[in-house]
Amino acid sequence: QVQLVESGGGLVPAGGSLRLSCAASGRTFSNNNMGWFRQAPGKEREFVAAINGSGGGTAYADSVKGRFTISRDNAKNTLYLQLNSLKPEDTAVYYCAVDLTYYTGTYLSEAYYEYSYWGQGTQVTVSS
Repeated sequence: QVQLVESGGGLVPAGGSLRLSCAASGRTFSNNNMGWFRQAPGKEREFVAAINGSGGGTAYADSVKGRFTISRDNAKNTLYLQLNSLKPEDTAVYYCAVDLTYYTGTYLSEAYYEYSYWGQGTQVTVSS
């Protein structure tokens, strides 16, 4: 049974940092793109960042570019998101996800409906 378990969320002041982790079990995803999404109360789930299987290709939402960094350790079957210079508007539940589609080239999907496996989410709250 495939499981994705996020951790590392919490309450931080504006300007602070957090590192989120997403541990996968049940199968390996070293050949799959993975991503982070977030959802704030009353808002739709939005794309944050994505990374290809090797870790050599990444994509970010404009709102987090330069502040967040996505990475992965395939030996540990774990995905990471480093969040720096946090703002109150970054407050949301953060989810990791796996895209099971195999693409040619360097395409990284930003559409939540193209991701098949999801974690339960971890809450990030940034105080002003």
